[in-house]
Amino acid sequence: MIFLAAVHDLAVAAVVRACVVGLPGPTAALAAGWFVLCGLSITGGYHRLFAHRSYRAALPLRLFYLLFGAASFQNSALRWSADHRTHHRYTDRDEDPYDARRGFWWSHVGWVFFRTPEPDFRNVADLRADFWVRLQDRLYIPVGLLVGFALPALIAAGWGDALGGLLLAGFLRLALQYQATFSINSLAHRVGRQPYSTRTSARDSALAALITLGEGYHNFHHRFPADYRNGVRFYHFDPTKWWLWTMSLLGLARDLRRTPPEAILRARRSVEQAAPDPRYLARGQSSVRNGEAGSPSLL
Repeated sequence: MIFLAAVHDLAVAAVVRACVVGLPGPTAALAAGWFVLCGLSITGGYHRLFAHRSYRAALPLRLFYLLFGAASFQNSALRWSADHRTHHRYTDRDEDPYDARRGFWWSHVGWVFFRTPEPDFRNVADLRADFWVRLQDRLYIPVGLLVGFALPALIAAGWGDALGGLLLAGFLRLALQYQATFSINSLAHRVGRQPYSTRTSARDSALAALITLGEGYHNFHHRFPADYRNGVRFYHFDPTKWWLWTMSLLGLARDLRRTPPEAILRARRSVEQAAPDPRYLARGQSSVRNGEAGSPSLL
């Protein structure tokens, strides 16, 4: 709790400093780049690889995720995945760590202050068998401090702005990343559409997708959690999907899992039949033609 408050206080200090002394272009680029690298390590790494096993990754890519995921200070990959798998198993039930029924504030950040000391590791036996995941779990804090704060400060020192690198690429980047990630637990369970399932509170939110590198298509994700894509349609903003597709071209990712188009169409029709909506019907009938699920739907 103290760390979370300090991060946001120093993020405000970063903005004030930038307004007073100016913002060097290289420092701004570094902060933006660090946000993307750390963000992809959570969305593509912690979430879609470690928690859901929606594809396989080569060791260099896994190490990248573990390093920059630690810099995101959302816990180790092992503990993050244990919590997240529990969330999917018990969505909107008492065992759900981010239970949306307890209100927006609870699911956004309140749960962080009242979480149990240890997650249930029985659901991550596969990750506990991974040497690098276990190592990151043991060294999570020092690695996070090094990659999240020391390294951007050191890089920015190269143009004489070490403090700016620390404040902007370190604390401001982290505060923004926290709020983006928290919005999936809160906003994406309250605002948006439910075209694939109404069994849980998860919703597709284009707004949440914009600030989370594509994680906002949450209704689809909860219905098909093993799919490497969250935004399944070609026009859905899902940079993480494009990143993983690119990694597959480079040989760093393989076996990208895709839900069959027929299964997606059945899910949409099931929702339409339960609560008929002409918008869903029209889109459902054309989903395969529009590339909703047949291909990576990248263009």
